[in-house]
Amino acid sequence: MTPVTTIERLMTLPSDQDISGRTFGDEEIAYVTEALRSGTLTTTKGKFGKQLESAFAAKLGAAYAYACTSGSAAIHIAVAAINPNPGDEIITTSITDMGALTPLLYRGVIPVFAEVDPKTLNVTADTIREKLSERTKAIIVTHLFGNPCEMDAIMELANERGIPVIEDSAQTFLAEYGDNYAGTVGHIGCFSLQQGKHMTTGEGGMVVTNDEALARRMFLYINKAWGYGDPNPDHYFMALNYRMSELQAAVALAQLEKLENTVAARQKTAAMLTELLHGIDGIETPVISDKATHVYWKYCLNVDDTKIEGGSVGMANLLKEKNIFSAPRYIVKPAFMCLVFQEQNTLGDSRFPFNLAREGAVDYSMENYPLTAKALHDILVLPWNEKYTEEHVRYIAENVRIAASTLRKN
Repeated sequence: MTPVTTIERLMTLPSDQDISGRTFGDEEIAYVTEALRSGTLTTTKGKFGKQLESAFAAKLGAAYAYACTSGSAAIHIAVAAINPNPGDEIITTSITDMGALTPLLYRGVIPVFAEVDPKTLNVTADTIREKLSERTKAIIVTHLFGNPCEMDAIMELANERGIPVIEDSAQTFLAEYGDNYAGTVGHIGCFSLQQGKHMTTGEGGMVVTNDEALARRMFLYINKAWGYGDPNPDHYFMALNYRMSELQAAVALAQLEKLENTVAARQKTAAMLTELLHGIDGIETPVISDKATHVYWKYCLNVDDTKIEGGSVGMANLLKEKNIFSAPRYIVKPAFMCLVFQEQNTLGDSRFPFNLAREGAVDYSMENYPLTAKALHDILVLPWNEKYTEEHVRYIAENVRIAASTLRKN
């Protein structure tokens, strides 16, 4: 493809924060209307929650799927299914959302952060191996931006040690890894239905597994540990109410029916952008495993500041002038640099669970994470959604080229 050579006007890109970048339509309205007219808005008695769970499991090829209130709830449910003791450790990624970390603290778990590959910002088997200890109870891998981790090596390591793997697939709907979808390679998969995800209910989540025992624990944890359907149900252990409502489930079911087209649209326009950006010195397009497919929650560039003045920040400033609102360095700082970790602000003044940590486990300092620092320094996150057209992609590509040329060193 040959990109346009001049840009004569500002373009407004579709946004996943409003209808311009979302796929809501008559299907969602019809299902929500049906739910409202039924008068049954609890998924314990309605039909949409059950239909969603059955359809989601079938779509991913998982034996069990359960709906919940958010992606954070999904992580909490997964950790509860593993059932760690206070002071146990779970290895997770140095680059993740706080919503994937506070559930660990509420379960009394010590988060241990593994380094990332600077090109993909994903954890690897090697970075996980460095953090294993006798207290490691589970591993959480985050497939960042829609790009799956190298799961073969991670699962080999985990299986050698008998450690369960939780996949944070909040950004990775229908991403393939080998013959499976991300979220079904490990022991439990967690998904988010937050506003900007591939399918959305504003807030919401899903958990999946192929393990019957883990499925039972997850089902119970969503339902206050009440044994719905049991001969003599009881509240078997301490748990919360993480049930999705029928209204959310109705929207999610309609969204699920569009998911394959949504993902395909993102992949088509992303492939176009990759082709248009080929050969720009100092700009690297996404690195993808030959065993995986990328589903582009966002489209990320690595910017070499030895060649591009100002690096990702300089690029972002110029793109902003053209209404392309990118995120240089993705996040201001890793979650472990926030006060909840740095000052151990948890339950009262107890410092729980940090007060149970073994010596050396709580190493929450940036100097211990040079690869993370490098990754965040170089990354430029471009907005992406299924409503992008070829015209939008060409507009982005040409402005990236212009910005890179403008900022080129010597």
